[in-house]
Amino acid sequence: MTTSDRLDTTSGRPEGASEQFGAAELDVASTNAKVVRKATVAGAIGSFVEWYDYGIYGLLVTYLAINIMGGAEAGNLFLTNVGFLVSFLARPFGSVICGYLGDRIGRKSLLATLLVLISAATAAIGLIPSHAVIGVGAPVLLVLLRILQGFSAGGEVAGAMSFVGEYAPDARRNYMMSFIAVGSFIALMFGSAFSAVLITTLGDDAMTSWAWRVPFLLAVPLGYVGFYIRRRLEETPHFVALREQKTVARNPLREALTSPRHLKAIALTIFLPALNGPGYYLLFVYMPTYLKTSLGAHNFSMLRALTVTSFSLVAIAVCIPLMARLSDRIGRKPVLTGSAVAMAAVSYPMFRLITTGEFALACIGTVVMAVAFSGHAAVVHTALAEMFPTSVRYSAYSIGFSISTIIFGGSAPLLMTDLIKSTGSNLIPAFASILTALITLVSIAFLRETKGRPLATS
Repeated sequence: MTTSDRLDTTSGRPEGASEQFGAAELDVASTNAKVVRKATVAGAIGSFVEWYDYGIYGLLVTYLAINIMGGAEAGNLFLTNVGFLVSFLARPFGSVICGYLGDRIGRKSLLATLLVLISAATAAIGLIPSHAVIGVGAPVLLVLLRILQGFSAGGEVAGAMSFVGEYAPDARRNYMMSFIAVGSFIALMFGSAFSAVLITTLGDDAMTSWAWRVPFLLAVPLGYVGFYIRRRLEETPHFVALREQKTVARNPLREALTSPRHLKAIALTIFLPALNGPGYYLLFVYMPTYLKTSLGAHNFSMLRALTVTSFSLVAIAVCIPLMARLSDRIGRKPVLTGSAVAMAAVSYPMFRLITTGEFALACIGTVVMAVAFSGHAAVVHTALAEMFPTSVRYSAYSIGFSISTIIFGGSAPLLMTDLIKSTGSNLIPAFASILTALITLVSIAFLRETKGRPLATS
């Protein structure tokens, strides 16, 4: 008997129950709705903390290069971006171990622990002595902390999405899960705004000297709030059902990696989110550095670059829930297809606007691309979570998405910096966006529509 046999997740009533139910059943439905909202808030806050770290690293990469690597020269910027990539190389190890534990012992406690590790590692970056003080020890410490962050993040994304998805009603699953994505973009927006305020009030000299550390140290209270909320939640009803039925996978990794059906789904989990790399890491994380270093500081100071990025972050945070609602109505595939086609169509002309160096045109270019990308950002993780049964969801989803992030995401800033330098073309990010949009489009053809369907159990 599956979870969907035991409970009608749309209404909270046992299947086959009378349409007319009493006050007690209404109270149960109300309680279920409150629990779902709490789970959604917990997932969104966890996403905020995780992506706040990735966001501020990308936003403050110039200051990191000066302090940790010893200068802002091209070589040091390159090495700092290697530090960004390192965390992604660690993600598969985190995804394997955390996925195994999440499918064996449950989601709740593991996700709370991961949040502590992510926030602690982020705060520790703000405490690294400068290169002038400890020399090569500074970049070594940075790499070690980025490895810890990557390990933790490798288990966070799929775990948080699975956690909320296993609580959400079938008819509104994408909408409820979309707030995890919104949390990640609000984290970037908060990081951009906070960094902009620091730069404006303290000045570039103070940022270079000491104030760059402040955004990293802020991870401590943020992580505590997220940990407190997650610890107060119960385990997901789908995983509880597995425990009750004694059908928890004895070795979820082996089950995921030896089943042809799961292996095909993992392969799709690698290629379907291809657009996520340029869409997320280039358009939002790398964009401030791109505007300042590739287009010239005389056109974009870091403050102006952060302002451009903030406009696009507002646009996508507003659009994601709307796209998720649309997906719950018309399906995952149509929204994903529309977003990929839109990104392929607008990337080149919008990057042409961005590379003019004009502030207003750059704002238009980034906002249009953010709106085009919002359908993918809103839907892709729901589609990935719905591919797998509860027994291996955490493991299989984590492995596939972590590999995808390495290929299409973590290497993006480093690769773009190198290609722009070697080719002399500032339009390289546009071509990367078009190419990955086409990869996503091809992958959608192999995707099974899962709108409104109960999550599989085993």
